[in-house]
Amino acid sequence: MADWGRTARRYLPAVVLVLVVVILGYFLTPQRPTAPPPPGDERPAATPRPAPELKTIAPLPQHPQIKVYFNYSQESVYTDPYRKIKRYGYDLEDLIIKHIQSAQSSVDIAVQELNLPYIAQALVAQRNKGVRVRFITENTYNKDWSQQLEDPQIDEDDQRNQAKLSEYRNLIDANQDGKITEEELNTRDVYRILTRGGVPYIDDTADLSKGSNLMHHKFVVVDNKKVLMGSANFTLSDIHGDFGEENSRGNTNHIVIFDSPEIAQVYSQEFAIMWGQGGGGGSQFGVQKPVRPTQVAKVGDATVGIHFSPFGRRVPWQETTSGAIARALRTATRRIDLALFVFSDNELSLVLEDLHDNKGIEVRGIFDPGFANRDYSNTLEMWGIVLAPNCRFRPGRVPWRNPAQQVGVPRLHRTDKMHHKFGLIDDQVVITGSHNWTEAANRGNDESIAIIASPVVAAHFQREFERLLDGARFGPSQRLKERYEANKKECGDPPAEILTRAQINVAALGGKTLKININTATLEELTQLSGIGKATAERIIAERPFASIEDLTRVRGIGPSTLERLRDQITVN
Repeated sequence: MADWGRTARRYLPAVVLVLVVVILGYFLTPQRPTAPPPPGDERPAATPRPAPELKTIAPLPQHPQIKVYFNYSQESVYTDPYRKIKRYGYDLEDLIIKHIQSAQSSVDIAVQELNLPYIAQALVAQRNKGVRVRFITENTYNKDWSQQLEDPQIDEDDQRNQAKLSEYRNLIDANQDGKITEEELNTRDVYRILTRGGVPYIDDTADLSKGSNLMHHKFVVVDNKKVLMGSANFTLSDIHGDFGEENSRGNTNHIVIFDSPEIAQVYSQEFAIMWGQGGGGGSQFGVQKPVRPTQVAKVGDATVGIHFSPFGRRVPWQETTSGAIARALRTATRRIDLALFVFSDNELSLVLEDLHDNKGIEVRGIFDPGFANRDYSNTLEMWGIVLAPNCRFRPGRVPWRNPAQQVGVPRLHRTDKMHHKFGLIDDQVVITGSHNWTEAANRGNDESIAIIASPVVAAHFQREFERLLDGARFGPSQRLKERYEANKKECGDPPAEILTRAQINVAALGGKTLKININTATLEELTQLSGIGKATAERIIAERPFASIEDLTRVRGIGPSTLERLRDQITVN
């Protein structure tokens, strides 16, 4: 025992010295901050929370001029700069900021919603360097924090906007102490930042209207050379995840980056039409914009078609953005995959069913859980279901005779949405953009799609689709099945005229499902033919019978051009 004591006393000074060095080293060495430093013009590096190791997969080759990034991709890991959560995905906000910072002459942004302060700071920094910066947004989302608090449209019963307001409050409250200071407003409130920084911005009321249905664009043009576009709004929930939800990883989204002056010129033209002179001086939004056909450009070995919405009622459906989507779908020889936030375009549903039934095309789909089960969702038809509220069957809404087998909803955190808007054809062609597959997008919103023919680009979307497919729930929920059975018991099946009208529509949209016998068709059936009104239909009935299709030209109002348009839709026997 005495020996142990002597040994301890001998080494005690050395032990004390080591402890002193360690303690001094800890306090003298610069420490990583536990809270984010005050934000400036650059986004501060995030301090990651402890997290399990996230193993990545090998990235796919990118097209030299068309690059694709997904915020859920397992190719990459990053740390959410606001919530400090390490997670899978590409940091889409960082991609946007880096492209803004790369600008030498101009940055034009048109996005429905922006609430990420580091993007706003990057725009101000570029403007201070002499870069021309312009910004267009939807009129619902162009208010700073104080204006939002005073907005009479946001009342206590408006749960959606109350949730957005709460989310934005958390985003502005940088140190999360429950108090919003003037400094936090100046550095975190997007519209305070833009206004103080002198960045000019307008919304879709700049054309002196009440606004388009929605200014729903999501694109950036840099130096008239590069375009960033896709499905993502520039918001916390669309890119990173929701405050207060530890397991939220944001809505599923992607960004496509075109390094192409030709594509940039097309988007710059759309921006210029909306911008006009910066408000009230020639700005055009919604159906006031000029109608433009698909604009096609070669980007390396890829072919890209760009289409802008909306189209007024006078424009035939086939000439709209949805019509362009339908033409692309009809090129399928094997399979069509859909990842859509909302699907409620009846004509596109009819086209897909025609391809599924009559050409043997496999159709698979992943849809947002919040919309897939709604009465107006075309997902219902794909499941072989149709609901008739108050027993009123709507034209074009008919269940698929052979329901698609792999149509369902993905596995997501409860506050996250399946926000993609893409279709994939034979693993070769991608249809993507801001455009949901809805009548509202086609006929009312400011939107764009890109139809990209490139197997290299398509491979990225295929990987994302397969990721969404893994673990998805297919088919209608039990609750929806019960609703359908109750509705069917009360209302029966869709009446024959609804089914007939749907089949006629398929023929009119380029399908071969049904040809109308003009010798036996009813007045209502004839009026469903393309360009045939009630008066012409009555004259057709009066002139019957017809020995051949060509005999139809003896009906007043039907000439050779009308006959050619009808040829694939009609028969005489």
